[in-house]
Amino acid sequence: MKQVPIDEVKNDLSGYLQVAERESVVITRDGQPVGILIGLEDAEDWWEELILRDPRFEVEIAQARQSLKEGKSISIEEMKAKYAV
Repeated sequence: MKQVPIDEVKNDLSGYLQVAERESVVITRDGQPVGILIGLEDAEDWWEELILRDPRFEVEIAQARQSLKEGKSISIEEMKAKYAV
């Protein structure tokens, strides 16, 4: 993980995006972290990043975990049969 002052990132955003494809880049202001650049290996990876940061997704995961604890789940085989996969 690389740490870079925000002024350097502003001067060479393209270059730091290329760095972010290999490692995360922590952006700092006055020595304190204020942001992070995360490169995407594939153009479709941004969907996953958006979902993981969406609070609604966190709520759904919590609800799913609670359902599992309560024994309200189905197997992958049942799911495949239900949706004819």
